[in-house]
Amino acid sequence: MKLTIYYDGQFWIGIIEIVQEGNVKAFRHLFGREPKDVEILNFVHHQLLQVISQTEQEGIGIKAEAKKKINPKRLQRQVAKEMKSTGVSTKAQQAIKQGLEAKKAMNKRLNKEQREKEKEQKYRLRKQKAKEKHRGK
Repeated sequence: MKLTIYYDGQFWIGIIEIVQEGNVKAFRHLFGREPKDVEILNFVHHQLLQVISQTEQEGIGIKAEAKKKINPKRLQRQVAKEMKSTGVSTKAQQAIKQGLEAKKAMNKRLNKEQREKEKEQKYRLRKQKAKEKHRGK
């Protein structure tokens, strides 16, 4: 699991990347103003699981790389380079986009069902009124 926090020009955003079973899942959390260390720890300890469990996304498949021992100095340089770089990996961006599209499709389906229910309700009410008028009430 990896949490990347960056400033996009307007807000501070946190991207959570999770690699499970060869799939990358990414979640986006809006911090707003620049978060302090205490706020980040609070988010990690209390809100992180809620953010992850709210969405059900399949993830984007990735190739597994062979793990080999890395020289400690090289690892230190890679960590420093990663700390300097801002932004999110393209796989994470794809996973976030897929999650948003799934949420959008679900909302579209729910809205359509709601419209159908309202339409059916109006139809029943109209028929009931017509029946009452026909009976002379």
